[in-house]
Amino acid sequence: MAREYIPQEIETKWQKHWEDTGLYRSKVDPNAPKHYALTMLPYPSGDLHIGHWYAMAPSDTRARYMRMRGFNVLFPMGFDAFGLPAENAAIKRNIHPKEWTYSNISNMRRQLKSMGAMFDWAREAISSDPKYYRWTQWFFIQFFNHGLAYKKMAPVDFCPACNTTLAREQVWGEDRRCERCETRVIKKNLNQWFFRITDYADDLLDFSGIQWPERVVAMQTNWIGRSEGAEVIFTTERGDELPVFTTRPDTLWGATFMVMAPEHPLVAALTTDEQRTEVQAYVEQAARASDIERESAEREKTGVFTGAYAINPVNGERIPIWVADYVMMTYGSGAIMAVPAHDERDFAFARKYGLAVRVVIQPEGESLDGATMSAAYVGGGVMVNSDQFNGTVVTDDKGRRNPGISQVIDWLEQNQIGHEAISYRLRDWLISRQRYWGAPIPMIHCPDCGIVPVPMDDLPVLLPDDVKFVPTGESPLKLHPAWKFTTCPQCGREDAEREMDTMDTFMCSSWYQYRYLSPDEDSYPFDPEEASYWLPVDQYTGGIEHATMHLLYTRFFTRAMRDCGVFQPVRPMNPDLQPDTIFTEPMTRLHNQGIILAEDREKMSKSRGNVADPDDLVEKYGADAVRAYLMFAFKWEQGGPWDSQGINGVVRFLNDVWSLVTEYQSVSDAQMTVPASAIRALERKVHQTILDVTADIEEFSFNTSIAKLMELRNTLQEFSDTPVVNTSAWRQAIRTLLLLMAPITPHIAEELWQFIGGEYSIHQQPWPEGNESIAAEETITLVVQVNGKVRDRIQVPADISESEAKQIALESDAIGRFLQGQKPPRKIVYVPGRLVNIVL
Repeated sequence: MAREYIPQEIETKWQKHWEDTGLYRSKVDPNAPKHYALTMLPYPSGDLHIGHWYAMAPSDTRARYMRMRGFNVLFPMGFDAFGLPAENAAIKRNIHPKEWTYSNISNMRRQLKSMGAMFDWAREAISSDPKYYRWTQWFFIQFFNHGLAYKKMAPVDFCPACNTTLAREQVWGEDRRCERCETRVIKKNLNQWFFRITDYADDLLDFSGIQWPERVVAMQTNWIGRSEGAEVIFTTERGDELPVFTTRPDTLWGATFMVMAPEHPLVAALTTDEQRTEVQAYVEQAARASDIERESAEREKTGVFTGAYAINPVNGERIPIWVADYVMMTYGSGAIMAVPAHDERDFAFARKYGLAVRVVIQPEGESLDGATMSAAYVGGGVMVNSDQFNGTVVTDDKGRRNPGISQVIDWLEQNQIGHEAISYRLRDWLISRQRYWGAPIPMIHCPDCGIVPVPMDDLPVLLPDDVKFVPTGESPLKLHPAWKFTTCPQCGREDAEREMDTMDTFMCSSWYQYRYLSPDEDSYPFDPEEASYWLPVDQYTGGIEHATMHLLYTRFFTRAMRDCGVFQPVRPMNPDLQPDTIFTEPMTRLHNQGIILAEDREKMSKSRGNVADPDDLVEKYGADAVRAYLMFAFKWEQGGPWDSQGINGVVRFLNDVWSLVTEYQSVSDAQMTVPASAIRALERKVHQTILDVTADIEEFSFNTSIAKLMELRNTLQEFSDTPVVNTSAWRQAIRTLLLLMAPITPHIAEELWQFIGGEYSIHQQPWPEGNESIAAEETITLVVQVNGKVRDRIQVPADISESEAKQIALESDAIGRFLQGQKPPRKIVYVPGRLVNIVL
């Protein structure tokens, strides 16, 4: 009597055995090829949701597969543990952020282990541990010492009622109100810390060393936003210089007004007394709008006249200066020349406020009139109304590749009124956060010495535990009676003050892949020997929503580490790889998963009551079933809506496999003859499955790989009540099925492997090798068409020749009926292995 399949029993048993035997402990082995697999670490919000499983279980499958392919695999896990939700919990629940965070980590660690993943828990790293953020602070000081960290005034969202800065997610609604007190949020300038990521803009546009999804590459390219053009110096009537970056210097003669960002430092000085009240009101209104709102192409353009004028340097024309919120201080110089005839935003603005529209690029064969045109013209043509450049050809090319732009840049430089320039949309990384639950910035402000780094021996700068959280959300570090004050390490003054800001949590997650190498190392951020073996990450997985933040920041961080000499102690174990090529990119390959929606196709949310709880699913179906269903039901990169009934098909599959393995000997009849064709058919299907599943897992096509395993299950069921079960071919088929299932459903594969007498562990066995010759079909189905319409399907040998295929098609009874009474075919078209088309 075969045992019943009870997944909850075997899964906990094997999870404990794997842990007790150290099966997934990863160690440096110079004699084995390495594979560093990494999936994005979770924030400890309290519970794993099905989205975590959807990201991690397939990533674990791929890591397990690589191990069976002979690689020494590192697959670590940790927690990105600092962040705003912990502070919100402190305020709402009267619980310390540390207590809330570590309680959640304990629960989520248990849930992660229930997944049965091959995480090496000995390498766990938690970003809020002092032994971790000591090195986060160390990196900050390295960047500061190398000129990559600096401080300047920058705007933040600020609630005047709560007297605190707000994160983006704390600003609600179109009118931008504080989530706590509903007061209208304002912009406020604070002195904050930045990293010079813009120094690496061109370097970050080089994706030649990585295999990342085209969509991520496009998103980062657009985010960096490299623009070629010229910087031109306009002047105000009172003599102020107003540098302007433009990608279209060929349209300078069409500038009929200028626009400044509301935050531009010259706005107040240039505004006339007559316009001051209106301008001030507009500036205050603009401060309440988000950058996304201001940059929206659909939003109606608004602005006010300052009363001041500027001089266009190319023709001496006097043009009005306006203030408008569609111009951002973060792009170029915060001021633009407005050419309404050839820019859509400027055109809309000019039409709304009755400003002049002058055509300076005329399309060939047309005659545009600025007074009557209904839209801006942004294409090529010839320059007009442009003095000596009239008749110059303008194309759609960018920068110097455009002859009109190139000639104008040369002229600007010759006349010293402008020069060729490149601008970037990318801004330096603002890392200051006016929060408590984050890594303290390790800097000291001394009245005599200025800004001084905390000595390395004094790291980490610990967060004080004895803090009080107030309902307004103000950082308790500001309110702490003693933590703020310290001694200057340079001059000894005792009234020096610590930096009150903590770091952006993206700082912690920009280098966590290095800390996994040696989470307890206390003399360096990572063990150089471990780094020389494991780095860089070979395969990274996670959501595409991180494309322009975490994924960009970690690429910058690795380059900054390289330039600060952090990798100097590292020597590659492979002499063919040089350190600079190893460490330019943190992760060489990236795959993004999609999103799992609720059954109602909405985002899963506890408030909606539509959450699929992994704990409940594991308790009901087992971890293997949940893992397999998540991989079977969706294309991994797309995701889709959860189907509570869909998992039943996977459950049946696992039960069928259990029965096939545990019951196959019960139908033995050694005296029965086994047809050779049956053996060949079984072996063919086995090797087809090996080849297909291998190719699919290589490309993260988990759904099709499981479909192929189900097909093999079907074939085995067809043979299960025949003498084939007595053969070595059957036994090999069962072994192969379990080996192919092992990365996907690790528990049942291990249990059944033990049942058939396999050596522990199945996860240490080599991956099956498929044989193309054995997998090849002996016969194929040829579609036979007459004048393009399907009239028959015939079975023929797989290696049939063209002449034989045509002859057999003509001799088909079904085709004979169509050819009866017809003239001989005009031609016969043969598509090898697919069809014969008889053209009458």
